[in-house]
Amino acid sequence: MAVLASRGLTKGEADGEQWLAAQNRGLRCWEWQSLGSRVMEGWDSPLVDLFFSNQYLQITTTVPSTSVYGFGEHEHPSFKHSMDFVTYGMFSRDQAPTSFANLYGVHPFYMCVEADSNAHGVLLLNSNAQDVTLSPNPSLTFRTIGGILDFYVFLGPTPENVIQQYTEAIGRPHMPAYWSLGFHLSRWGYGSIDVLKKTVDRMHYYDIPYDVQHLDIDYMERHLDFTYDKVNYAGLPEYLQQLKKEGMHNVVILDPFITKDEEPGTYRPYDLGEEMGVWVNNSDGITPAVGKAWPPGDSVFPDYTNPRTVEWWTQMCLEFKDVLDYDGIWIDMNEPSNFLRGQYPGCAVNDINNPPYVPSISDRSLAQKTLCPDSKTYLGEHYNTHSLFGWSQTAPTFHVAQQATGKRAFVLSRSTFVGSGKHGGHWLGDNFSQWKDMHQSIIGILEFNLFGIPYIGADICGFNYNTTYELCLRWMQLGSFYPFSRNHNAEGNASLVIMVSTNQSFSLIGTRPSSVRRRVCQDISRYASDQILTAAILIHLVLRVSRSRKHGGAVTDARGHKLPSSWNKNYATVAAPLSKIPLFIRGGYILPEQAPATTTTKSRLNPFGLIIALDEQGEASGSLFWDDGDSIDTIEKENYFLAKYTYSKGNLKTEILKNGYRGADTLKYNKITVLGLKLRPHAIALNGRAIRGDAFSYDLSGVRVVLSNYEKP
Repeated sequence: MAVLASRGLTKGEADGEQWLAAQNRGLRCWEWQSLGSRVMEGWDSPLVDLFFSNQYLQITTTVPSTSVYGFGEHEHPSFKHSMDFVTYGMFSRDQAPTSFANLYGVHPFYMCVEADSNAHGVLLLNSNAQDVTLSPNPSLTFRTIGGILDFYVFLGPTPENVIQQYTEAIGRPHMPAYWSLGFHLSRWGYGSIDVLKKTVDRMHYYDIPYDVQHLDIDYMERHLDFTYDKVNYAGLPEYLQQLKKEGMHNVVILDPFITKDEEPGTYRPYDLGEEMGVWVNNSDGITPAVGKAWPPGDSVFPDYTNPRTVEWWTQMCLEFKDVLDYDGIWIDMNEPSNFLRGQYPGCAVNDINNPPYVPSISDRSLAQKTLCPDSKTYLGEHYNTHSLFGWSQTAPTFHVAQQATGKRAFVLSRSTFVGSGKHGGHWLGDNFSQWKDMHQSIIGILEFNLFGIPYIGADICGFNYNTTYELCLRWMQLGSFYPFSRNHNAEGNASLVIMVSTNQSFSLIGTRPSSVRRRVCQDISRYASDQILTAAILIHLVLRVSRSRKHGGAVTDARGHKLPSSWNKNYATVAAPLSKIPLFIRGGYILPEQAPATTTTKSRLNPFGLIIALDEQGEASGSLFWDDGDSIDTIEKENYFLAKYTYSKGNLKTEILKNGYRGADTLKYNKITVLGLKLRPHAIALNGRAIRGDAFSYDLSGVRVVLSNYEKP
């Protein structure tokens, strides 16, 4: 058998301007293509289900099971989609998370886990407004109002293989800076540098781990990009320098709209942009589109698909670096958001602004809270490029942040598209301080790992509304395992700084960046969405008031107590008091750990340890990757240290696979913990030398040996 498949884009077209241009070339020829018998089980679309007309393209395919995951960006109650005639619209929109509504980004990608546990993935590479209906046949119906039907099939056969193949096609995720894996603090509405200083001091007073301080739009002078408020935030440049000396980092927010109504010659971002002709234009292609946003007066909108705009943006970001010594850039409102329905004086009545079919999006309007579809960008009509705005802004922001700092770039973007993870991370938007929102964040984070954006998080404790003590504490516990871990809330709400006391104070190296990504490597249909599962770690989450958690599987808890073998493939209740995160380690894995500190700058100086969790055969393995944490292209330049650890038959072996980072020479190991021993050891040797009995301890439960105060040989 064969499937209907497009010729697809070339590799060159899939990256950058050529790819965008291809979206405007019109419809393509189709050809019958034999992709193998396994694909046929995953994608089957007879010609009778194909509609190919002006401003309306539709195709239906059957799927081999109802285990379908992906499509975004939306909020919905379970990781696995309902197939009961559910329709998802995809069109980037400034909208707080609302069930089933189209949100900030567009990702027309799904993965299907088949009945035999094989998996495949499919991407519809199309940037126009679109929707997809999931039906119980089971089948999927795609509809889009422009562009091309350009499908890519990823054969797997495992879920992990699917995501590897997908990210190979769209761009591998960027390597985050080590400091960005620490805890971030933010709020919209500090209001003054005095409040900011008191917040920072309070965090330090209570020794709360705290790496990054974010600055929302209230740091600006009257919400103007590339400025700071010299009255309420007087001394801000010097204060950021002080925080840097203390080992902290900072992130500044920039919005994509620029006020046009300052006195001529007084606001350089507008004056230079006007001179360079960088704005999105009206339908005439000449006059700038004018809307309304945060700055005073009216605003114009940079067109990041225009190479001249990239030059302008690069210059402004580099100049701003000399004003505020930022470490990262947070780009917000880039759907793009406009406080009007289209620009002044409103959208013309035509088929572009009012197409015959409007996909299932909020308000059934392409202009609500954004620009008119017939606005002109460098590559064509906004009708075709709207959902690419955030994507087209992310890459130049990444490159200029890297150029400005000379280090690994930090870029956080609200709007995303296929391939955005190559240059930036994402957070799940303006959520609410409710238990359901904490639960929904897990689903969103899992989905963005499918989309190739593993640097992902949600506003811990909620952005809108006021939180409660228990909700915020539980959310902080969950948020400590977000790849992007930030507490952030809205203007007018109570401050969310909260000290979480926990008896699990160690730091597992490398757990956060891989924690959710590896979740899809398992049989994802087996797990509930109240768990985060890595290859080696299982975190059970308390998602309701005062609840204990059920747990199943053969694992060891993080304090070293092995769960009964009777728990294998069964469930049991685990106590989860407010002071405890139910965290478990799977037998068979070796995890590097490092003593924690209040910043990663300080913790990187602390000694290492190894946690060896044995399986039923008494074996385990693991690895450690270590570089300087912020240099560019350390993997490509082989400037890293990589060690493999193997434990078998009572022996621990370290094999150094790469020794390209000289900073690793100072690494010290002062603790080795072995969990799951069946017999008490009578003697221990290090490199053939016997270790004194007072140098190790044996847990009375008969499962743990700890070696202390020995350096790496």
